[in-house]
Parts: sequence; structure tokens; C-alpha cells
Amino acid sequence: MAKTKPSPKLGTEAAIDKKLAPQPENDKTTQLAAHTADASGEQMNTNTGLPVNNDQNSLKAGDRGPTLLEDFILREKITHFDHERIPERVVHARGSGAHGVFKVYKPLSEYTKAEFLNDTGLETPVFVRFSTVAGSRGSTDLARDVRGFAVRFYTRQGNFDLVGNNMPVFFIQDAVKFPDLIHAVKPEPDNEIPQAASAHDTFWDFISLMPESAHMIMWAMSDRAIPRSLRMMEGFGVHTFRLINAEGKASFVKFHWKPLLGVHSVAWDEAQNISGKDPDFHRRDLWDAIESGAFPEWELGLQIIPEEDEFKYDFDLLDPTKLVPEELVPVQRVGKLTLNRNPDNFFAETEQIAFHLGHIVPGIDFTDDPLLQGRLFSYTDTQLTRLGGPNFQEIPINRPIVPVYNNQRDGFMRQTINKGKTSYNPNSLGHNAPQQVKETAGGFVSYRERIEARKLRVRNKSFFDHFSQARLFFNSQSDSEKNHLIDALTFELGKVKTVAIRIRMLGILKQIDKGLAAQVAFGLGLHVPADDELPTNQSIPADGDPADYQSVQIDGSLAKSDALSMANTIKNTIKSRKVAILAADGVDANSLSTVKQALEAEGAVVEVIAPRQGLITAENNEQIEVDQSFLGAASVLFDAVYVAGGKNAAAALEAEANAVHFLNEAFKHCKAIAAYKDAVQVLEATYFRKKTAHDEGIIVGGDLKRLTSSFIHAIKQHRFWEREKPRLIPA
Repeated sequence: MAKTKPSPKLGTEAAIDKKLAPQPENDKTTQLAAHTADASGEQMNTNTGLPVNNDQNSLKAGDRGPTLLEDFILREKITHFDHERIPERVVHARGSGAHGVFKVYKPLSEYTKAEFLNDTGLETPVFVRFSTVAGSRGSTDLARDVRGFAVRFYTRQGNFDLVGNNMPVFFIQDAVKFPDLIHAVKPEPDNEIPQAASAHDTFWDFISLMPESAHMIMWAMSDRAIPRSLRMMEGFGVHTFRLINAEGKASFVKFHWKPLLGVHSVAWDEAQNISGKDPDFHRRDLWDAIESGAFPEWELGLQIIPEEDEFKYDFDLLDPTKLVPEELVPVQRVGKLTLNRNPDNFFAETEQIAFHLGHIVPGIDFTDDPLLQGRLFSYTDTQLTRLGGPNFQEIPINRPIVPVYNNQRDGFMRQTINKGKTSYNPNSLGHNAPQQVKETAGGFVSYRERIEARKLRVRNKSFFDHFSQARLFFNSQSDSEKNHLIDALTFELGKVKTVAIRIRMLGILKQIDKGLAAQVAFGLGLHVPADDELPTNQSIPADGDPADYQSVQIDGSLAKSDALSMANTIKNTIKSRKVAILAADGVDANSLSTVKQALEAEGAVVEVIAPRQGLITAENNEQIEVDQSFLGAASVLFDAVYVAGGKNAAAALEAEANAVHFLNEAFKHCKAIAAYKDAVQVLEATYFRKKTAHDEGIIVGGDLKRLTSSFIHAIKQHRFWEREKPRLIPA
């Protein structure tokens, strides 16, 4: 039989054959590739460990032929990619996280047997996730919204999750209303609009019918809903929990996180601008601070209430729409939380962490708060869907630092390889392992609360005071905070198309403060209703008598609480604050470098902004590196602005419209502004210098030492809200 002559090979195919042929030992390319693989120690392989030779091309029949089904490497890679997205959280979908440690200051054995709250030599690992509530994963960081503040303590007694918010109260009193609340605040189902915003009809329709939301609405419409940074907001456990000591004595407790940088916000107009300039503003700020070593810190605060004082106050401790004023029960600062490491992988850690209110340790227990009780079910149910099944606790970020021994087996994504015959208890074949733990040896025992009651679907009358703490919050705000709150309500209700909802909401606001209602009504072009709409509370069971569900009017024992106003926060540091220095060719190098060095010595982050990137040339011909040009920078991304000296530089900046706008916008948002003496002409070109006499927080001078000192003090004040009293300037 004659031999068949092989067909000539095409160029690409021939090249492949040559590539596959043995290479000479002195081939430098081959040696370099081998050296690189050895040096990294990471050689590509499949999920089964098979080394991958070519990850750049799929397996084909010829160089231009069809892809072969047998290419299992391609199939594994594409299949994994197709399933990389898991369902996002229904709420708190957009979040940022970080690792850290917690250390208690002194033993708290008088109140709790929880080890991590008693061992002062112990550093407990933590993971913290911050989040917005209403928006999707792709929404902006600067939406007006509640912020989640969830902390996982990896203790030697198991994981303890303190799942809270940056506001101490909530919209509803009973978990059965949670789906209704979220359905109302989410984008409207007919058009999926608006994203990450409560300024629409369905939300305010729900709120106007649920007066128990009045207190939370005051918080949500306040500046607390638009924090300057995740590092500059408080955290609260929201619910009332129990602490239990070794003798079994219980105390009620409210958990607080107090930021050591103080509690600060941005202006609403500024928040909207930031959303366009950098929707990842909070996420980037947290990441950059940790990477630079400016580790965020909070102190853990406890409000501890003896069990015998449960009914001492004119509000119910179990009502999640109420807070415990710090004037009545001071916050004891008992330990410090420090975030010191960013995640290695956002999805594996921040996205897959599964917080749960039911993750507690001996010494901490629940109360009968009806919102808390319902949430205990919700968290597990959610994770079963999001993370693929009952073994989500085996994902690395969710694993406790202690070994896990129980009789749970199998299920989707099981990681643990259990040995032995027995997976039940009691058993004799496995020596009855794993053993139950006696209470005296650290075993968890629920608090022995005496309960005698009938099964009822009702709400206690002590939950019917809906307005006293809303009034307390409003009265406690500074003038500027009150103005911001009024503007926020006017803005949000102005987006509501149904006039009847606006009017009904004005009736709710009238119950809080008549002046508040009148100012919002004026902004909406409406009148406050003269008569109250009855029933005010329309969350009534089918067989309920409306008269039995009306709000109870209580004046409250306090008229004002200083702890509720951000005006009283810490103002003693500029650590990690961002300061822009405006400069151009001809800048006075000394006026720039002296201020820059002084700011950085105080922990500020300083960037030089100029008409172009690259280098600018100073008066003395020194080359100064520019961090950003005006095209890429924006005043809303900085906390303060300084205009360096130099007559030629000042002339260039005066002629630069973007520089003038930068300053106008910084003034509008009430930030500290400074300028060296020969840069005053740049300020003279601004609207605020020409048209207003309000110079709060504006520092000008030729003595660099005095100028810098005054500028640093001004930045510590965060904002000069009194500038808002005159008409807002165009910027």
C-alpha cells in the first residue's frame, strides 16, 4: 500500500509544531520562562491540580477551526466564570470591609462572663463591614441612607457578631414589618426607579402611615445619613441586649462605637457632587487610610442598665425605635477597635462574610425586642440562598478560630472531611463524642427568663409613644443641623408626586415640631393640615379598633441631649484629612513646602493641584511634582484648600476658571480655606470674597508659622456651617 503524502502545514500550525519541539538548553527565552515560574512559586493549574501549559488559546481543530468540546480546561474556566456572581444582599448590598483587632481596657466580670470582655492581655481578631442599606452593589457610597456597621469578633468562645448601624434606632418596632419597609424604600417595581434613594412616593407613603418611624426619619434626614467617612461615624447595636455574669445575674446593655476621629458629615450638595466625581469615595477613603497606616479606631461603649431598672424610664427598653439618652445612662468606654489590614480579596472576604445576630458567646444574650427576635431568623435564611447552602460557615472568612465539632454533615459545598462512624448523639461507638459542655466549663446556657403569657399578635401600649424622642432629636440639633434636616425633608418630599402623601407627612411632622412642619410646608408650597388625620397610625390589624392603636403623646424627661448633635463631637485632629494645595508655575516654593510639611506632620494627606500634571517650576527654579490637575481633581474630594504664594503663580490661578471654581465650591461647602499673602488676588477673583462678608474659616497672612497654625485649627473644626446663613453662592 502506498504511503500517503502529508499535506503541507499552514504557517501557524508549523509554528506550533516548532514551539512544541525540544528546545536547546542554551535557549535564553526558555531559561527565562523557567526561572520566572520557579521564582514566583505559582504555576498555573486546573482546580484538580493539572498543570496548564497554554491559557491563552482554546483547543481547536486547526488554527481557524471550531473549538473542541473536549477542551476541559476551557470548560472549567468558563463554567466557573459563569457562576462567579452570587445573589447580592437584599439590603446592605454595597459594602466595604477591613480586618482589625479589639482589646478591652479592664475586666467587665461584674457584668459579663464573655472572655473577650475580661482578658485585658487578649487581642481579639475582628472583621468589620460597613454598608449602605437601600442601594444595589453598584450604587454610590454617598447616597442619603443608613450605614451598616457590623463587627465580627473571632473569640476563643466562638464568633460574636455585633450587627448594627450608624444610627441607634430603627424605622419599625416589629420584624414582621421589615419586608414592607424594604419594599417601600427600594426602587418602585413598575420602573425600578430611583436607585439608592428614599425620595419617592412608595417610601413616604409607608412612612406617613407608620408614625413609629418618626424618630428614625429624623435621623435619616439628618447629616448622619451622609457621613464624611466611614471612619468618622458612630456605630450602634440598635437593640437592647443582655450581659450575664458568672453568677447568672443579668443587665441590659446598649452597644456603641465611638470614633476617635469624631463624627462628621458632608453637605448634601457636596454628597451629590461626590457621587458623580467618585462613587467609591467611602470605600477608597477606608482603603487608603489603612494602607497609609492611619488606622481607623473606635472605642466600644456600653450603656449598662440593671435588670431591676427595666421599667424605670418613660420609654420601653425593648422598643427599637427608642434610644437611651446618655444623660440618663452614661456610655462607659470599655475597649478599643482598630482596623489595621485591608482584605486580600474583596469577594472572598467582604462579600462572603455572613453576619448573624444569632452569633453570640457565653455572657451575652438576647432580649424580647420583637425586631431582634425576627431578625434572628432572617439572617440564616438569607445566607442559605446567597452562599449556596448550610455550609456557609466553612468559608474561610466565616470560620471561627476554634475547632468545630458537631454532628452536622454533608450539604452543598461541604469543606470538612469528617472521620469516624458516628454522626449522632448519644452514641457509644464514638465514645459519645463530641461531648456537651457544662455551663461551669463555658457551655452556653440561655438566660433563664421567667415567662408567663398568652399567645397574642399585639403590641404593648408602651410602644405607642412615637414622637417624644423624634422631638428630642430635633431639639438637640444645632441651628445648622436643623436647617439641613429641614432641607432634606423638603427635598425628599418634593420628589413625592402624590400631594396627599406630602400633606399626610406634614401632619406627622407637626406632631414632632410645629416650626419644623411649617418650614417644610413653606418649601413645598403647602399648608400644614389644621386637623390631625385620624387614625394617625394606620398599622392596624383587621379586627383592631383604631382607637386602640393611636400614638401616645409623652413630653419625655429630657428636652435636649448634647450627645445627639454632631456639633459636640471631637474636633482635635486633622489626621487623615485631605488638603488641596493650589499652585502653578512661579509658585513660592517655601510657602508651599512649609505648609505642606506642617500639615503632613499633623497626619493630613496633602496633594498639590495645578493647571497641568507633571512638574511645575517654582520662582527659584525648583521643580515641584503635581499630584492632580484641575481636570481630574475636585474640591468635594478634599477637606480644606490652601493657595500657595508667588505672584506669577497667583496670576495664573486667578486666570484659571477651574481654580476659582474650586475655591468657590470649597467655600460653599463651608471648608477651611487659607492663602499666602501674595495669593490674595486669587481669593479676590472668587464670588465669596466679592459678595460676602462671612470669612469664618478663611485665613490669609504672610507669617507662615501663624498662618499654618491657624489653618490647622480651622481644619480641626471640620466645617464652618455659619456660612450657610447668607444666600448660597453659585459654584
